Amino acid sequence: MKISVVYALPDRQIVRELELPIGATAGFALRESGLLREFPGIDPDATPLGIYGIVVSGDAVLRHGDRLEIYRPLNVEPKAARRLRSKKR
Repeated sequence: MKISVVYALPDRQIVRELELPIGATAGFALRESGLLREFPGIDPDATPLGIYGIVVSGDAVLRHGDRLEIYRPLNVEPKAARRLRSKKR
């Protein structure tokens, strides 16, 4: 089955297209993507993962065509960011 693994940085987005066996999990796809070697800051045990915006565990079984997203921690909580922008205006 074919899936995409996506990791977005502030200045670029990395998309890896993978061919995986049926029954592959999100954690397996993360390891197979090579992104853990390329970005050592990704902790496979603590980094949240999602499929099309829905958070899933590393044990989630993927389906053909899924887009596995690797989420980064937020620098600023969204409500706090809105308040800061509002104060600047």
